[in-house]
Amino acid sequence: MKESTASTSQEGAKAAPRQYDTAFKRSAVEHYRRHGGTMARTAQELGINCWTLRGWIRAEHAQQAAPPVVRNLSEAEAEITRLRAEVERVSEQRDILKKSLGILSHT
Repeated sequence: MKESTASTSQEGAKAAPRQYDTAFKRSAVEHYRRHGGTMARTAQELGINCWTLRGWIRAEHAQQAAPPVVRNLSEAEAEITRLRAEVERVSEQRDILKKSLGILSHT
């Protein structure tokens, strides 16, 4: 008579995700940017998944692109004033370039 044995191995079970410290994440992103190449190759060199590296790159990019946080109303008003002056300056530069382009195209 055959005995029924229950399988103790957990086939198809996923391993717990590895946790990486912030310094390793930063150095991985820096390595990718410094050496160029593909994300897949950089991830393979570092022994990590390419999607993990992609996530770190996107997170760092989003962190760098985030606007500075304004702490109070007077800082916000100062920032608005500065930005309005910058818009005016850039608009003047654009107008000058348009005029010079028009002058150069007629000669």
